[in-house]
Amino acid sequence: MSSDDIWQQFGIATWRARRARLLVVVFIWLSLVIIAAAPWWSAAITPHIRWEIDPFFVHADVDENGVLSTRAFIEFENEGLAPVTLTDISAEMPGLRLLPADKADEESSVVTLEGGSSATMHRRIVITDCAAVPHEPQPMRFTYRTWTGSGSAEAPGGSWQLTGPTGSIPLAWQRALADDVCNDAVSPRWP
Repeated sequence: MSSDDIWQQFGIATWRARRARLLVVVFIWLSLVIIAAAPWWSAAITPHIRWEIDPFFVHADVDENGVLSTRAFIEFENEGLAPVTLTDISAEMPGLRLLPADKADEESSVVTLEGGSSATMHRRIVITDCAAVPHEPQPMRFTYRTWTGSGSAEAPGGSWQLTGPTGSIPLAWQRALADDVCNDAVSPRWP
């Protein structure tokens, strides 16, 4: 009788074989999870986009038809590792609307962001009703292309700070933008 026969008689060989099979299954399962999650972590499936509007350049513009608008400089940053191409952006909510790119104003609707890079788009934002703009933060919608395919997503904007005699408080981007533009339209800062 050999030692293998003794191990088999007490069921230890079977237990070791089951344990080895279980470890192989767990290893394969974890490998598949890591392989599937890697494109998501790198932002190849859903981009990790941060954006903000520079408030310094926000001013009121009233055209010959009485439409109140502003030209916004929107900076996008790709916080992921994978390159992403933004093919369109939009924001439509009560009282405010982001217009599509205007080729006459040399506005681009497409921008490619490498991993960790940023780019700026120029767009016109129309304020249709100053009082109707929501106080709760609203996201910007964008369509995109990555090496894994195309899609659309929403990204919330950063809040602006309203400074007063008691300190500063955060204010939703669209509310702050509308307040600046509407106030500028009725009381311009410069003659």
